[in-house]
Amino acid sequence: MTCTVKDFPLAGLKLITPKKFGDNRGFFSETYNAQTLAELGIRERFVQDNHSLSVEKGTVRGMHFQHPPHAQAKLVRVSRGSILDVVVDIRRGSPTYGQHAAVELSAENWSQFYIPAGFAHGFCTTSPNTEMQYKVSEYYAPASDAGILWDDLALGIAWPDFAGAQMSAKDLALPRLADIDTPFLYA
Repeated sequence: MTCTVKDFPLAGLKLITPKKFGDNRGFFSETYNAQTLAELGIRERFVQDNHSLSVEKGTVRGMHFQHPPHAQAKLVRVSRGSILDVVVDIRRGSPTYGQHAAVELSAENWSQFYIPAGFAHGFCTTSPNTEMQYKVSEYYAPASDAGILWDDLALGIAWPDFAGAQMSAKDLALPRLADIDTPFLYA
């Protein structure tokens, strides 16, 4: 897998952009290669692929995480449309605890966001009919499912002004960061 990589001040996050090889037929891109990712320090064994469609621009999903022992690392990409993808560091003892990182993922920029366990994850669609795929390192475990409120003012996330056009009742009822007892420790 040929790619470019960007690291972030929040330790562990990586933006990976696989190369596209195009010609008159279209393009080819290797979007996942365990050996290449291991060389980048990503050694998770991904066990499940998820695919979501968000019909309306402004759909927000998140900010989600799973408690250990079912904590998930994620590798997120968009194949149609675009999103503002956001993560919040919820690792107790981390020098960046409560801080966030946001990236644009789109079918056009072809980037992927690697998110290790210990981050709450969410996104807002910035175009209609957006499809995203993401690999996770642990299976979905309903009893471990948790999250924080996407628009908690303490997080300081600059969501688009149209964010929240569509939301689930579950996501609207999530607690603020100050109201959770994070199960993650910074190593």
